[in-house]
Amino acid sequence: MQKTVLNEEHRQSGARMVDFGGWEMPLHYGSQIEEHHTVRRDAGMFDVSHMCAVDIVGPDSTAFLRRLIANNIDKLAIAGKALYSAMLNEAGGVIDDLIVYCLDSNNYRAVINAGTADSDLAWMAARLADWQFSATITPRRQGPDALAMIAVQGPSARQKVWQVLPECHSACESLKPFFAVRSGDYFIARTGYTGEDGYEIALPAAQASSLWQALARAGVRPCGLGARDTLRLEAGMNLYGQDMDESVSPLDAGLGWTVDLAAPRDFVGKAALLARPQRQQFLGLVLSDRGVLRAHQKVIGSHGTGEITSGSFSPTMQKSIALARLPLAASIGDTVEVAVRDKLLAARVVKPCFVRNGKILV
Repeated sequence: MQKTVLNEEHRQSGARMVDFGGWEMPLHYGSQIEEHHTVRRDAGMFDVSHMCAVDIVGPDSTAFLRRLIANNIDKLAIAGKALYSAMLNEAGGVIDDLIVYCLDSNNYRAVINAGTADSDLAWMAARLADWQFSATITPRRQGPDALAMIAVQGPSARQKVWQVLPECHSACESLKPFFAVRSGDYFIARTGYTGEDGYEIALPAAQASSLWQALARAGVRPCGLGARDTLRLEAGMNLYGQDMDESVSPLDAGLGWTVDLAAPRDFVGKAALLARPQRQQFLGLVLSDRGVLRAHQKVIGSHGTGEITSGSFSPTMQKSIALARLPLAASIGDTVEVAVRDKLLAARVVKPCFVRNGKILV
């Protein structure tokens, strides 16, 4: 398994390590539930260095991204602004979901998923060659220019980052959500995967352990993949390989808002999406009966059947929740049944954002 530069920090903190897409990563440091609550109530930090930052630079970088991703890169008219999008195949399936940051004119940074990084980079390089654009694609994962990434999330996250990095305070205090800024060696983005406020910090890999230790001394609790998954599920955020993949249209995965079909530009997968409109809705479920919702369980309702893509127990709500693809006729407020082992359990259909900024929304 591959290891991040913070691997030894996790081991010294007593983390339970697991294989996550070929990377040895911390599942938890003793209590997944406590880590989850810490992020909702205070501040926690995650090692996300397994994800891959990719710099896309050159005179044709904008034209390249305009054609490569489903969202419209022209929305990034301001340096520092971020854009969430999907990268599609010709059939309209999701190769990966990613965030693209505009650093300056013709200079972008994309952050792609760990498990798909190699195939993503090969796909991007092939498209660049096919289209004969003048740009370079540089992954920042290895070598002297390697970057590590630490996500600090929670209602106290920003204040604790300022405490640890006072030299960055003025640069990022006024940063709006979904914007990023360079401050010395740090690239600080006000983004996250938990439904809480905070930062995702990219920095030279050699400096990652020092920052991790300083954040821990400031009271930021290390958190693992277990809490990260329940937090993102409560926030209604998709997980690649579970809620969508190359066989799933973004329109059926609740990602229609990241697809710009209105602009005249062409992009990979556009023709397939126009030829095959949305077939399913991506909605949330809250279990009314006792039990636990899991991926691949069948959902039965008055408008037909569907399937759970992600499900778990919600530590914040103290209920079992799920994301599911359901028939287009399904409505928020419907009561459905979920096949859990040999039983049919009642569940309520809700908007697929259960908790945001510490508040229960359903």
